Amino acid sequence: MIMLCGCALQRDVITLDHRQALIEKRYFESQKKNKELVSQLNAQKKNNQDLRSKFAEQRAMIENLRQEIQILSGRLEETEYVLKQKIETSKDSYEKKEIRLDRIDRTSSENKGRIARLEQYLNFESTEPDIKAKQASGIKTHGRAEKNFSEDAIYHSAKQAFDQGDYESARENFQKLIKKYPKSKNADNAQFWIGEIYYHEKWYEKAILEYQKVIEKYPKGNKVQASLLKQGFSFFNLGDKANARLIFTELIKKHPNSNEAKIAKKKLKGISH
Repeated sequence: MIMLCGCALQRDVITLDHRQALIEKRYFESQKKNKELVSQLNAQKKNNQDLRSKFAEQRAMIENLRQEIQILSGRLEETEYVLKQKIETSKDSYEKKEIRLDRIDRTSSENKGRIARLEQYLNFESTEPDIKAKQASGIKTHGRAEKNFSEDAIYHSAKQAFDQGDYESARENFQKLIKKYPKSKNADNAQFWIGEIYYHEKWYEKAILEYQKVIEKYPKGNKVQASLLKQGFSFFNLGDKANARLIFTELIKKHPNSNEAKIAKKKLKGISH
């Protein structure tokens, strides 16, 4: 009996040991899984943080782009406004010039009619010898008027072409005026505008030579100061600051009270030594 009880107890102990071993095994397995889950959770947290960081960077980038777009839109609107203003101003200026030219044409036509009527009246009332003399005088007067009109017509045509940006046509007509009427009252102006055409075309070397013609050929004209000033600007645009400084200094010395001299003084301050 005692032996049977001992065997039963031994089996119970073995069973308990076996169950304990299983429980320990499961415990260790659960511990392992728990560690794996913790590791996965930490990795997920890190990924979430990375995603949040990237998302924040994207939002910041989008915000910067939005601000840049707003700035560019504002500049575009401002540019469009300024451009419209310039176009409107150009239209007004062109229309005013057209009106002035029309008035000049009408006045010229009316004057021609008046001259013709006066000539007819004088010829009718005069004696035969006087008629011939006055006819000859009338021909000379008409010839001078036609010459002046031709000079003015060529000059105004050239200036209008210049204002419209048709530099080739403007240059051709200005040169035509100087060649055909070298002593015209507009000759110095025409020579100056030829220099301006080359200046606008950024052919500064040629512009300097054309401005020099104004200075040498028409020393008493009203474009000498402007020619000196634009020569200085031309040298400056060519990167020749030394000659630009000399020209500006000469302008200030020779024409100290001119508006061009004031501009030259301001420009001299901006030229580094």
